[in-house]
Amino acid sequence: MSVHRCPAGKPSLVTEPMHLRGIALPSEEAVEFWVRDGLLTDEPVPGATTVVDGGWLLPGLVDAHTHPGAEQPGDPLDADLLRRHGREHLAAGVTLLRVPGSADRLPSWYGTEPDQPDVVSAGRWLGLPGMFYEGWARHVGEAELAGAAVQEALASGGWCKIYADWVVDEGGLDGPHLPADRLAEATRRVHAAGGRVAVHTQTAEGARAAVEAGVDSVEHGLGLELDLLDRMAAQRTALVPTFTVWRTFEQVARASRSTRFRDWFRAAHARLGPLVSAAYEAGVTVLAGTDSYGTAVLPHGRVSGEVHHLAAAPMPVAAAIGAASWTARCFLGFPCLEPGAPAEVVAYGHDPRADPGVLGHPARIVHRGRLVR
Repeated sequence: MSVHRCPAGKPSLVTEPMHLRGIALPSEEAVEFWVRDGLLTDEPVPGATTVVDGGWLLPGLVDAHTHPGAEQPGDPLDADLLRRHGREHLAAGVTLLRVPGSADRLPSWYGTEPDQPDVVSAGRWLGLPGMFYEGWARHVGEAELAGAAVQEALASGGWCKIYADWVVDEGGLDGPHLPADRLAEATRRVHAAGGRVAVHTQTAEGARAAVEAGVDSVEHGLGLELDLLDRMAAQRTALVPTFTVWRTFEQVARASRSTRFRDWFRAAHARLGPLVSAAYEAGVTVLAGTDSYGTAVLPHGRVSGEVHHLAAAPMPVAAAIGAASWTARCFLGFPCLEPGAPAEVVAYGHDPRADPGVLGHPARIVHRGRLVR
């Protein structure tokens, strides 16, 4: 694989016409694209610079569950951190983020600057009092939830994020649960307004309420029961298991004062892989999301690690990669590698299906028709 060399340091924002040639995934076809005015075309463009000549081409990577802009619970949204976290994602080939909840609604400029990924946001986290961290969530009463969900969806990227439950570790386990009828009402109202609903759930009760409400995505889903998978597939409710964050919770469990919490977490964590495997086999859309916050423990730009966990669930390697690329882009309404689509391409010298670890080291990144690397 030969590539056009760019100076090291600040990302290059090449805007002149480009030429790429390689094997496209998931089609496995040899393709040749040119980039003109930020779009892919299969018609030769005179004077285009060849930036990729051989190797494997993927649609831009996606982290479908990440939280840029603040690192510690209760911290306000920080513009400098937003930019830094976005650059960390983009440097790893992640050209699209879904941000299901943030300390405040994301500013309108976020996701539009040249060195930032595209962004689908969900406004502020929504939950009953006692759910999630003070200062980060928008806490509302049961009667106000549906209206607040519509507000957040309309004020953001068309999504809202609702807490169906909240597992606590203060010498116990059980936190507040959102009544199923309230979640169903909020989901109906958001769908009627043209929005989509993501739901945080860790318990069996919360997962059942989410699926029966017809939400668009179940985030985490530790307690999700197998009898719900066929319904999820039929109504196109996606599962975003966020293995990455749960891998960090083992030390939390060890330090917990509650034997009940430790036992619950270890059992729930142990069943997550088989659950994801069963979900995939049932036809559920499984997406890759890291739940990253930009801390040393949960850095941004590590969706390749989430793909590794999905493949180990097990899922077919190609499906695990798709969960962080073409499958996620389709679910979120973004095109892939096709003439007329925005040029969002990551290129690799080796087949990532043979070694998913290469996903974290793209040879070339094209974002909005610009050569980032």
